[in-house]
Amino acid sequence: MNGEALLYPCGRVSRRGFLRGAGGFLGVALGGLWSEAGEIEGALHGPHFAPKAKSVIFLFMCGGVSHIDTFDPKDNKWAGKLIDAVGFGDNSAEMRRPVIHCDRKFTRYGESGIPVSDWFPHVGGVVDEIAMIRSMWCHEGNHFPAVIETCTGHRGRPFDHPTLGGWISYALGSANQNLPTFVNIGRPSSPVQLTGGYLGATVSATPFQAGETPIPNLKPPRGTGTADRERRMRALEDLNREFRDRYALESDIAARTKAYELAARMQLSAPEAVDVSSEPKHVLDLYGIGEEATDDFGRQLLMARRLAERGVRFVQVCHAGGGNGAWDAHGDIRTHAPLCRSTDKPIAGLIRDLKSRGLLDDTLVVWTSEFGRSPWSQNTTGRDHNPRGYTAWLTGGGVKGGTVHGATDDVGYKAVESPHYYSDLHATILHQLGLDPAKMEIPVLGRTMRLVEEGKPIAEVLS
Repeated sequence: MNGEALLYPCGRVSRRGFLRGAGGFLGVALGGLWSEAGEIEGALHGPHFAPKAKSVIFLFMCGGVSHIDTFDPKDNKWAGKLIDAVGFGDNSAEMRRPVIHCDRKFTRYGESGIPVSDWFPHVGGVVDEIAMIRSMWCHEGNHFPAVIETCTGHRGRPFDHPTLGGWISYALGSANQNLPTFVNIGRPSSPVQLTGGYLGATVSATPFQAGETPIPNLKPPRGTGTADRERRMRALEDLNREFRDRYALESDIAARTKAYELAARMQLSAPEAVDVSSEPKHVLDLYGIGEEATDDFGRQLLMARRLAERGVRFVQVCHAGGGNGAWDAHGDIRTHAPLCRSTDKPIAGLIRDLKSRGLLDDTLVVWTSEFGRSPWSQNTTGRDHNPRGYTAWLTGGGVKGGTVHGATDDVGYKAVESPHYYSDLHATILHQLGLDPAKMEIPVLGRTMRLVEEGKPIAEVLS
């Protein structure tokens, strides 16, 4: 593969320069469609082996969810006692902090009997479909670097690393010529969660939103009918064909032309894909649409289902993003309560809906955050950041439901049983899509770059 070509996929124009020149559309609206047509040089074009999943719905809770109060129950025998927190935070100073009492009640659900917090009763109702990984860990203890680490598999930004969705877009291309490969719904914590990095702007995320205008500035003018748009499309195609013949060597111009052709196709496909008005009431009810607490996130997850069933490879849904993320519960852990309430029913509804349609078998749903929260207090009732041990979970797409794998210590501070670095989660997702993590590499400036430097799929949660 030509690393230089991949650094500058549009010919002589750099990724940032091309993004600027295209008025921002290419980087946020192309989203991997060219791979389907063979336009991304060196794209893998399909899986390495038979996949278990065709699409991923990646649910990212922004700010650091407390695993202790949600999916990793601990008894309160340590409450009020001081524990060592050596090396925690921005320095290595010795410190001792008091464990705070967990007020949550955990109920065992389903045939598996997996305990789930009273903050997530609806998710508890589908726990037999879920594989809990209670032993995740990462290096970074602050939000922005932790988000970089968890979405790119690398610490810091010495190189312009692409996010997981960008890698998948690069590797697999599109299953729908009129929709992107990589879509983001909701406000992320960082723009890094959307980037195609050194793989190019063509594999970055396309931002979708709920409502009548799924993609800003894409909706055609009012009064423009379908027949009129098709007539204009045919005229545009004729002009573009003539233009390409005349300027065949100008690859950057040809690339930009294709970008705008894609925009025109998306005008027809994208609105229909996210229009939930055609869904029956019982489906809307599943997601909590029409209920004050759950309407917004419910619409986002229903949109995610509609995109996945139309062939979008990677749908990332960011909840409560912006800044550090609303799940950042330093002041009071009870700020988790409304966030759990807004996501619990929609998440369970998504799983039930996918299963009822036969889509759960080949749609992998992943729930995670950039890190967990500490067992000790901060500001009396809050919890600090904790990258040393937390929970992520998966369902569908060849996952072994009703499974608990790994464990943190007695207070939920550190992963001690089968610890898994974030690269293992990436490797698991790639594996279910039929991709060999060891082969996901690309030369950049004389160096071989990988999404997964070290790590392997978590076999214990796979069927």
